[in-house]
Amino acid sequence: MNVFRSLAYGLLNVLHPRMLWLMIWPMLVALVLWGTVAFAFWTRTALWLASMFSHWLDAASFLASLDTGHVTLIAANVLLFLLFVPIVYLTALFILGLFGMQAMVEHVARRAYPALERRHGGGAIGSGWNAAVAILGMLLLAVVTLPLWLVPPLWPLIPVAILGWGNQRLLRYDALAEHAGREEMRRVFRGHRGALYLLGVLLALVAYVPLVGLVAPVWFGLAFIHYLLGALAAERAYSPATSHVPES
Repeated sequence: MNVFRSLAYGLLNVLHPRMLWLMIWPMLVALVLWGTVAFAFWTRTALWLASMFSHWLDAASFLASLDTGHVTLIAANVLLFLLFVPIVYLTALFILGLFGMQAMVEHVARRAYPALERRHGGGAIGSGWNAAVAILGMLLLAVVTLPLWLVPPLWPLIPVAILGWGNQRLLRYDALAEHAGREEMRRVFRGHRGALYLLGVLLALVAYVPLVGLVAPVWFGLAFIHYLLGALAAERAYSPATSHVPES
């Protein structure tokens, strides 16, 4: 399956009447929730971060004579923005996973893969566990890479790399849970690791694009579903001996 073909499919279907409401309300809820938090705490958090940055820079002898006040305040606000955007769309993704992913899977399967057998290899417990692993994994990666966030060439790239992993981890399970068996899910995820990560990184980047970022959760949710159902269909076609054997 081609990643960009799946992205095109998702984009063409994102304005379908069935998808419009899913596109709007999870993002609105996430924006209201985190917008309220930002309104209450943004300024004081930015000032605190700026003071921390100034303290670190003052500790460097070769920067001791420079006035870094404005620079650190700008850097603090940039950092908060870089954190705010993924928090909003990740919240929208969680809401979408809980309340909208099944409808999206039905939409894609009915239109693009109507003959694909459903083996129900995943469920609500597995989806919850997968989400927990994604959250904890992103937090762990953020902590482990924290010293690198102070290196200028790396700090814009590290969040995108972490979010790319988290995005694909969040979306891939629910995309296949209805149609694939458990072993099929493992094989498809393993065999398409690079393409799924690419989709995750692209989602992390598109989320920062004004207006386009608002439709990103549904757009990429559809793209993940289309890509993974296609990969599952291709695997079953390639291995006909197991294509009709139910998995326990």
